[in-house]
Amino acid sequence: MKLSEHLFVCEPGILRLTLPLPSGPKHVHCYFLRSEDGWTLVDTGLGLMETPWEEILAELDAPVARIFITHMHPDHVGGAEAAAAATGAPVLQGRLDYAQCERVWGSTDWPEHVAAWFTRQGTTPAIADELIESGHVFADFVRFAWNPTLVEPGETVDGWEVLWVPGHADGHLALHRDGVLIAGDSLLAPITPAIGLYPESRPDPLGDYIETLHALERLAPRVSYGGHGETIEEPAARAAAIREHHDERLDKVEAFLTNEPRSGFAVSYDLFGRELPPIQRRFAIAETLSHLERLVAVGRASRREDDRGTAYTAAS
Repeated sequence: MKLSEHLFVCEPGILRLTLPLPSGPKHVHCYFLRSEDGWTLVDTGLGLMETPWEEILAELDAPVARIFITHMHPDHVGGAEAAAAATGAPVLQGRLDYAQCERVWGSTDWPEHVAAWFTRQGTTPAIADELIESGHVFADFVRFAWNPTLVEPGETVDGWEVLWVPGHADGHLALHRDGVLIAGDSLLAPITPAIGLYPESRPDPLGDYIETLHALERLAPRVSYGGHGETIEEPAARAAAIREHHDERLDKVEAFLTNEPRSGFAVSYDLFGRELPPIQRRFAIAETLSHLERLVAVGRASRREDDRGTAYTAAS
């Protein structure tokens, strides 16, 4: 039910705020959760897009008491500084997630570091140059909140249990209470969350995500509200479907491997086709690498590293 120009009522005590994005899914969902002392805002949108916080806050019946960040991707954390300034509320973020947020968005050398790492995965110079350029552009408008209140999985935030749901991001957190999952990007429909391997990340993000999906199946919440797309009425079934999707993709990636070493960049052409702009090719390579590393982890592929870079072969 639409409450106002900006807010949609998901169910009593839960409001959805949908903010625009310039690319990708074209939107991101943030949520207001009602509590005795006001509202908890979950995620803050993209710093690039000016959010009319004054208008939005005027539509609430109580102040925002706290801001909770699910993960450090730009469309979720990029507007945190502005949201905190508008509400006067403290920002809560996971310890691991904030450390990576600070490393990626709070440093000056990250784009060059990423580009060098992707070059070792077989990326062309044109894509590496685009990574450097776009990385600095993103860093200019991601305005995360420095020195937030750090939270850990297993703690509670205003009665909501904090869950660690790694995969889409290493430090991704979600909130769960009374059968309701505020999922961030850990569970989405109709799209599937991107699971990519990046430098200085956990070594097997797809393995992490498969464990997350198993955990969500066991949890079996009544409903899941995600960062993009539709409300999920059967979260356990959706988690199982996404897990099956990745099982099928693992089979595809394994079939592309031979005894001749192949880079993640080369395999990404097989998996996602050749016609992608540089920024989309980056995501395609990262996703391909997460599947290659999962195959290595379970003994279905081998990784080879030398002075030229990283490559993969069929299991020896």
